[in-house]
Amino acid sequence: MAKNIQAIRGMNDYLPKDTALLQRIEGTLKKVLEGYGYSEIRLPIVEQTPLFKRAIGEVTDIVEKEMYTFDDRNGDSLTLRPEGTAGCVRAGIEHGLLYHQEQRLWYIGPMFRYERPQKGRYRQFHQLGAEVFGLHGPDVDAELILLTARWWKALGIAEHVKLELNSIGSLEARANYRNALVGFIEQHVDVLDEDCRCRMYRNPLRLLDSKNPDVQAMLNDAPRLSEYLDEASRAHFTGLCELLAQAGIPYTINERLVRGLDYYNHTVFEWVTTNLGAQCTVCAGGRYDSLVEQLGGRAVPAVGFAMGLERLVLLVQALNPDFTAPPTIDVYLISSGAGAQVAAMQLAERVRDALPQLKLMTNYGGGNFKKQITRADKWGARVALILGENEVAALQVVVKDLRSGEQETLAQSETATRLAQMLS
Repeated sequence: MAKNIQAIRGMNDYLPKDTALLQRIEGTLKKVLEGYGYSEIRLPIVEQTPLFKRAIGEVTDIVEKEMYTFDDRNGDSLTLRPEGTAGCVRAGIEHGLLYHQEQRLWYIGPMFRYERPQKGRYRQFHQLGAEVFGLHGPDVDAELILLTARWWKALGIAEHVKLELNSIGSLEARANYRNALVGFIEQHVDVLDEDCRCRMYRNPLRLLDSKNPDVQAMLNDAPRLSEYLDEASRAHFTGLCELLAQAGIPYTINERLVRGLDYYNHTVFEWVTTNLGAQCTVCAGGRYDSLVEQLGGRAVPAVGFAMGLERLVLLVQALNPDFTAPPTIDVYLISSGAGAQVAAMQLAERVRDALPQLKLMTNYGGGNFKKQITRADKWGARVALILGENEVAALQVVVKDLRSGEQETLAQSETATRLAQMLS
């Protein structure tokens, strides 16, 4: 017997019971995005490899260790997208979306990173991201944070996520800080683990978010990035903090928050939680004003964020179990006896014509009335429509409320009207 083929490690199936909750959460997120005037953009899963090397930075874990990269039949190097911002910028440049206009875009879909799979972190995962182009001020940074805060309220988890903010300044300010930080770290090389030693000169700011407690203790005496910010960066960050305070959004300034991608400047932020174990980040983003130019376009200010949906689902399941998926169906149509199956199919189509939003399932495969009622309960139906030989002959149907047990017989022509009343 041939060996069963299983899913690739870290690339999971989403079964119907999982996708029902995921779809409800996605629907909630999309509704808020539309309410803020954001438009959806759909992007390829595969991009040219240089796009991510230029955007993310070659001295990053993503590019060095985590990307799924391969050569196609023409010998071109392609990569399964590890994040969404680079592709969104590429599309904006390619289609002329970014110049002399503002764009507020969002996207959703699978991303791919070769990491050690664990709860909330997988090799194929799904992200929802939003990107804004063409706006300089801290007000749009604040809007993105307000938008995400509205998500947490809608999902019932607002009390369990906290906002952390930082400013990493301009590229010039960061370069000056980098020199000072390296000079300090060189005096404490004995504290560094192997990973930090590798990053020490290539990407020293990444040491600030090291998980090594000895490195974190050493950094308590390190120069602070805030001391190297230019005046424009300070003004931008002060303006953002004031807007959030006026909007009633609490936050903590975390001077070691730098984000792991090279394209960020000025604002960076993360929504974090203590309810997901080691994977504490729920949503993260920031400003990346130089990325469009870096990828070949003209300079355009930009800011955005991304959120892993798997982590969000885990958080909602743990903290708001009442936020469940709606019933799979509203109505289950039961039939038995001569001519009843055909009559049931015809009635089902007439009801669907009248109530296109209704979720109606017709029983197939036979079975007595008791078994069919059991199937209706299994699918979570609120109402059962019942057709037997007598009902078919009289052009009637039995309508049964499966919650109360009450039922009534009425003309088939009245079915849609009665269902609309019961399910409103």
